[in-house]
Amino acid sequence: MKIKILSFFFLLTTAAFAQDKEPVFKKRVLESTEVDFLASYYDQNGSRSAVSGGIGSEKLTDVASNIVVAMPLNDDDVLTIDLGISAYSSASSSNINPFNSTGASGGGGGDDDRIAGGQKAAATGPTGTPWQASSGASKSDQLVSVVANYSHSSDSRNFIWNTDVSFSNEYDYTSVGFGGGIAGLFNEKNTELSLKVNAYLDQWRPIYPTELHEYSKYGSNFLNQGYFNGVTVLDQNGQSTTNYLPSAFQKINAVNRNSFSASVGFSQVLSKKLQVSIFFDVLQQQGLLSSPYHRIYFADKANFYIGQAQYINNYESTSNAGVYKLADDIERLPDSRFKLPIGARLNYYINERFLLRTYYRFYSDNWDIRSHTATIELPVKLSDKFTVFPMYRYYTQIASKYYAPYETHLSTEKFYTSDADLATFDANQYGFGINYTDIFTASKVWKFGLKNIDFRFNHYERSDNLKANIATIGFKFVMQ
Repeated sequence: MKIKILSFFFLLTTAAFAQDKEPVFKKRVLESTEVDFLASYYDQNGSRSAVSGGIGSEKLTDVASNIVVAMPLNDDDVLTIDLGISAYSSASSSNINPFNSTGASGGGGGDDDRIAGGQKAAATGPTGTPWQASSGASKSDQLVSVVANYSHSSDSRNFIWNTDVSFSNEYDYTSVGFGGGIAGLFNEKNTELSLKVNAYLDQWRPIYPTELHEYSKYGSNFLNQGYFNGVTVLDQNGQSTTNYLPSAFQKINAVNRNSFSASVGFSQVLSKKLQVSIFFDVLQQQGLLSSPYHRIYFADKANFYIGQAQYINNYESTSNAGVYKLADDIERLPDSRFKLPIGARLNYYINERFLLRTYYRFYSDNWDIRSHTATIELPVKLSDKFTVFPMYRYYTQIASKYYAPYETHLSTEKFYTSDADLATFDANQYGFGINYTDIFTASKVWKFGLKNIDFRFNHYERSDNLKANIATIGFKFVMQ
């Protein structure tokens, strides 16, 4: 594979530089600085929370914004900076500590048995439920990211190379990335070949479900110490017990996650109306690929709870308002994953008013997930400035061999997850967009003219009853 990639790179660069020998008129790649302001709002709800072992509320809201600044450094070079921030609130994540009392996710991510002043927490009568958000600090978080990209175009504009670096951080996760790419244009720019490579070196700061955090800290006598000191644990019959012992749980030692990818693309203008492109990706992940706060309940282990005994019999119902089941372990997955997506796009110019855009992707990996994605978009040009476009996306997936629903895994298994994102499901997404473009940038803000406004709304429905809505809007300004 390395030899083939190097050969591809050599042929692409040789052909591109050969074309550069001919003197040509050189137009600036980017005439002036462009600034994009992007914002999005996302909300979802479902009933298969991975934090609660495959059942429970998946209610989540996320608000994100980005500022993207593209600056021409000279005729050939462009520097692009993308600054982003997002903030979410999640019922699912809040249940890392589901008990309305002090816990692993409750306040500073510190010890479960401490509160301000270093005193023991009062842990009398805590309650919780997978169907409601708790008061834990993990119910919300912020993600901050920055990406810098530098690109260079040859004099003939037939060869482009770029490199980028990225950084993102949230409470329990940090990512550092770098990559680059090359692209060559041939046949009077009707043919394009491209190669992109990326690497992401990430690190977890694991947060564990409260009950497992306490077990790892105090050992087999944890029910008499820390958070559990004075807390009643219930068995399946609602009786007080001291038999809860999640002996399968061990803290994670290796917290790195590394991802490497390479993508080869080919695009061809077949006629004045038809353009086709295909891509082939190879992705390899290594390290901690599971989520340390996803609970697992084994079918061959007894059940234990904290809360109000009258809710135990209807634990899996939304009417459960006051009891939470204690975990047997956390999600365990292999430390490597190989992904292989391949896809194609077809754009057809129908007439001056209609354009057809289609997309298809097939995906497979060595966790036995297989999926198909198909998208269609039909932009309709209403005037010189306004375009509307309805959109539809269909997705279908076959489950990973490591997935099983809530409380069906066995303790004898080596790997297990109840994350519904790795299950079998179908999904439909419906949406529309409105685009405003003013090539003369008549509207101005200070030294910048408004060139484009793009608004999109999509509604998403999955066969496991997960539903979501996302709205995005973007403004592009050009320095005058």
